[in-house]
Amino acid sequence: MIKKIFIIFIIFTLSSKVYAQDLLKTLLNAFENNSKLNAERAKINASKQDVNISRSDFLPSVTLSGDRATQKDTNRKNLSGTSLQDTHASPESKSVVVEQKIFSGFGNYNNLKKSKLQLEFSKIELNKLEQEILFKAAEAYYNLGYSIKNFEFNESNVGLFERQVESDRSRLERGEISLTDFAQSESSLAGAQADLITASNELVSGKKNFEKIIGSIPPNKINLAFFPDLKIPNNLKVAIAKSEQINPKLNLAKIDLEIAKRELFVARSDLSPSASISYSLKKNEELSTTIDEREQEEVKATITWPLFKGGKNLSSLKKAEFKVQEKQLILKDTTSQVQIEVANAWTSFNSSKGFLDATESQLKAAEIANEGITLEYETGNKRTTLEVIQSRTLLLDARTSFANAQKNFAIAQFNLLASIGDLYLNNIK
Repeated sequence: MIKKIFIIFIIFTLSSKVYAQDLLKTLLNAFENNSKLNAERAKINASKQDVNISRSDFLPSVTLSGDRATQKDTNRKNLSGTSLQDTHASPESKSVVVEQKIFSGFGNYNNLKKSKLQLEFSKIELNKLEQEILFKAAEAYYNLGYSIKNFEFNESNVGLFERQVESDRSRLERGEISLTDFAQSESSLAGAQADLITASNELVSGKKNFEKIIGSIPPNKINLAFFPDLKIPNNLKVAIAKSEQINPKLNLAKIDLEIAKRELFVARSDLSPSASISYSLKKNEELSTTIDEREQEEVKATITWPLFKGGKNLSSLKKAEFKVQEKQLILKDTTSQVQIEVANAWTSFNSSKGFLDATESQLKAAEIANEGITLEYETGNKRTTLEVIQSRTLLLDARTSFANAQKNFAIAQFNLLASIGDLYLNNIK
């Protein structure tokens, strides 16, 4: 007995690993084949360059320049009208200028901080999209699993009614049932066939949706009874507290507010004085009959203070202040929204778990009842055709309800983690 239990445990463990690998493979395919994710990754690389651009404002600038011209003076005359000798010249000019900003009202500093925040914003956007793709992939996976099961149930149901119609035709010929009973069997078969067509269409749609989201060929078998080991919080309070720390939607709103604050600091710096220091070396040469050469060095300190630009700077400052207020309100609203989403996801998770247990009990009862009623009908123990039809209908409903409950429970787990912001591949086992 112990050996048998051990073998069953091993088989269950191995099958669970297989289904876990199938699920992880599905989710990984969605990661690899999704163009939106690749676009976000490219966006991050662009944001990294923005950081480098902002950092360059702290470094000195070096400018090299040079020019050369050819000059020819002909038909020259003095005041008395005497002709002068023609002249030829090739003036050259070379210069190097080194300039270093030493103060800009902290504008450069805040621009750098803003660029770093924008980079972080892009990373969180990618994280948010990754979790959305993961949830959609898991949802497509389990929805397809339900569609497969629903098709199988209806296909089996058609087979049962086909056999019943054949059996009832023989019983009608023997006078054991009435023509009304036989008509009920035929009607039930027609209804089952119509339901099978509907289930077939839903299966086709499920496969198409799977291909669209995952980007790979859908599997023929999915075990709805397999529920991955997800890191579900112990209670709603823990779930909300965790979401306040890691939820990407909330973190995007927080960073957006910080970016707005940096833009406000930059706007203030535009009203502040700025200072820079520069060094220039110029060399001029004139290659002619008379060679003239000159070198000029200059060290210059410059201070600028924009006192008035038609009110442009002041308006920019006011705009930045209002932008900060806007982002503060958005953050407050997003915080409430995330809390509601987590609470709803938690409620859905718990209700789906309770519904799963209820439908499982319903299925067991329906199977026992159908087996008994069918046996009694086939042995002629006062069971009517209508009772058999009703029993099989209840069994089909119980099977589909249980499969739907399995699907909803699995999806509810993924939805809860997604609402928290904790849906990662390494959290799925």
